[in-house]
Amino acid sequence: MGNAGDEESGRSRDIAPAAAKQHLNGIGAAIAPPMFAALLSRMFNWSRSGVGPRLLAAVLLFSSIVTLTLTALQLYLDYDREIGVIQTRLDEIGRSYTESIGESLWNLDQNQLKLQLDGIMRLPDIRAVEVREIADRPNPIHVSVGERSTRSVVTRDYPLNYTAQGTVRPIGQLHVEATLSDVYQQLLNRALIILASQAAKTFLVSLFIIYMVHLLVTRHLVAIAEFVSKYSLARPPPPLQLERRPPYDADELDKVIDAFHAMCANLEQAYGDLREANASLERDLEIRRRAEEDARASEQRFRDYAETASDWFWETGPDHVFTYISDRVGTFGMDRKALIGRRRCDAAYDRDTEPQKWREHMATLDRHEPFRKFEYRGRDVAGRVRHFSVNGQPIFAADGRFMGYRGSATDLTEQHETEERLRQSQKMDAIGQLTGGVAHDFNNVLTVITGTIEIIQEGLQDRPELAAIAQLIDDAASRGAEITSQLLTFARRQPLEPREIDVNGLVVETAKLLKPILGEHIEIVTRLAEDAWSAMADPSQLSSAIVNLAVNARDAMPGGGKLMLETANREFDGTGSVSEVTRGAFVMIAVTDTGHGIPADIRDRVFEPFFTTKGVGRGTGLGLSMVYGFARQTGGTVAIESEEGRGTVVRLFLPRSEGEASTRTEPVQALAAARGHETILVVEDDPLVQGYVIAQLGSLGYRTLVAADGATALELVDQGAKFDLLFTDIIMPGGMNGRELAEAVRLRRPGVRVLYTSGYTDDTIVHEGHLDPGVALLQKPYRKSELSQKIRETLAGEPPA
Repeated sequence: MGNAGDEESGRSRDIAPAAAKQHLNGIGAAIAPPMFAALLSRMFNWSRSGVGPRLLAAVLLFSSIVTLTLTALQLYLDYDREIGVIQTRLDEIGRSYTESIGESLWNLDQNQLKLQLDGIMRLPDIRAVEVREIADRPNPIHVSVGERSTRSVVTRDYPLNYTAQGTVRPIGQLHVEATLSDVYQQLLNRALIILASQAAKTFLVSLFIIYMVHLLVTRHLVAIAEFVSKYSLARPPPPLQLERRPPYDADELDKVIDAFHAMCANLEQAYGDLREANASLERDLEIRRRAEEDARASEQRFRDYAETASDWFWETGPDHVFTYISDRVGTFGMDRKALIGRRRCDAAYDRDTEPQKWREHMATLDRHEPFRKFEYRGRDVAGRVRHFSVNGQPIFAADGRFMGYRGSATDLTEQHETEERLRQSQKMDAIGQLTGGVAHDFNNVLTVITGTIEIIQEGLQDRPELAAIAQLIDDAASRGAEITSQLLTFARRQPLEPREIDVNGLVVETAKLLKPILGEHIEIVTRLAEDAWSAMADPSQLSSAIVNLAVNARDAMPGGGKLMLETANREFDGTGSVSEVTRGAFVMIAVTDTGHGIPADIRDRVFEPFFTTKGVGRGTGLGLSMVYGFARQTGGTVAIESEEGRGTVVRLFLPRSEGEASTRTEPVQALAAARGHETILVVEDDPLVQGYVIAQLGSLGYRTLVAADGATALELVDQGAKFDLLFTDIIMPGGMNGRELAEAVRLRRPGVRVLYTSGYTDDTIVHEGHLDPGVALLQKPYRKSELSQKIRETLAGEPPA
């Protein structure tokens, strides 16, 4: 006998009674003599303004959490046990009754069936039993006992068979329902008892804890606080003594009192030390005055050569405070008057970020040692960060007294900016290689997910609730594919299909798409150069880049504003401000907004992947990095200018095309799942993707041959396997990639058609971001319609030479 799956079609709900509240005086009058009730009332009145309420709340909260957790665990275990008993009883009915009921049903004995069903109904928790005959004759037997329900039941359906002349025949079905109402009622009663008892115990324990804390701790803390507030160092009071009943052992409160008395003794001693320090300070001030007089005597001589040097010179006194700075410092944007009277570390920008460096430097100064090439950062009068390299030599008087330092400073800002641009470029290239590899593996997974979801959606057309869940998965997979596409674009691993395009026409068409995206509160203005050159770029990627920049601009203008799209021609000779562009002719597309701008400290990081200033869930941090990757892969670059409160300008530079550009692109048509009958050799190393491709090709009518690597595929070719198309992954293990496999197959079978697929492409079939001529590529992840369409295009195309 087979058993049907259990189903719990209803849920019960436990309702806990609200805890009743009683007034404190009522409790005291009910459970204690009047004196004890007065003591409780006094204790609670005290606790309202102290630690008591917080301690009570903490104890009650923790006890309630523990009680509810343990009660829930106990109820769950009881529920599981009761359900197990009912499941066992249903299994026993299936083993004990189905054979006899089947025989009675075969004999058409309805009275006997009624008696047997009544016997089952007498079992605990059984709510309804029903027997239905499976027969082709009119009025088949149907006997039921009890009332069926759709809530709080567990059901089982057992097939009824009869063996006649060695042949097992299905003759009917036994349906049994067991109610869970009694189980829920028992659990509710049990929960009420547990919660009521635990609440009473928790309340009494909390009262006792509050009383003991008051008796042992808080009343003494109040006495200590009053003593400290009235303490006077000029007229010290007698030592503090707590009102405690002897005998008792010394505890933490006694240690606090002893520590306070020790502190008072230290304060008295500190008065004497302070007087001595004042005398020493006066002596130090006199020494400083004499040092300043000597410094003024040599200042004129120092000034004569300081003002003629290419760098700027400085001088400090014994306390390392600037006493002289040459006028040359103004050439580097520094305010000479603001620096005099300050120490170098006080004017530094990196003192807090590099404390160890400054501690070592200050230790060198305190030891009166010379130093060379000490580098630090500061800000000029415009607030820009500048880099300095400082050399210093200690100065001593004739009698050996230390007079201070003299030295020179060099501005290294330009050198550091050049090095930082180099490091940034290297870092972005390293991140690009990493993100490209991650996107490759993720696209394999997304290929299987998107394909299998299509199959599931086809099978769930008559089940809308499951079809909606499948659509959610499909939408999530599409979002994942979009993110991996952005990753590949940033990593410059996204194959581009560049062609000569009319930049003005594309900007105008994209501006039409932006109006519903940006909303009515954003004004879109275009300023297009009439003589704008045509550009060599992928139009779909360029349109996506402009949309990404416009969406970022919209987020920077939450209260509305103006977005300007501008085109112009630019030529660079390698010495301009756009450092990444060496030389040549470029078409510029500028996106300007009137938003809040970008802070200077994060402006250099906006093109890094996953870096975003938006809140959680509002952005992936891939928009600007995708624009950067697209521009670099196309052969151009992107530059950004922004100032807080005054908006942002992002300029995209694309290489100029020498030919004439088409002004419009054809609209993308929806792909249909084209079928075929040819044989396809599938070479795919990922087992999941391989299984998905075989299933989809089979559903499209194709015959398939399968190989996991290039060596296995060549063995099939050498064995004489016949096929019409080689469908191969590009990146494969075993030392042979997809391009090498295709070349080896064409040596054996000239003219064979090849369709490549990959999660991302290295330099195998893509060079300088462009697909090699005559190469057919299906990028992962892809859907069934895209797979079928690409196969038909490849089979119908011209055979390779």
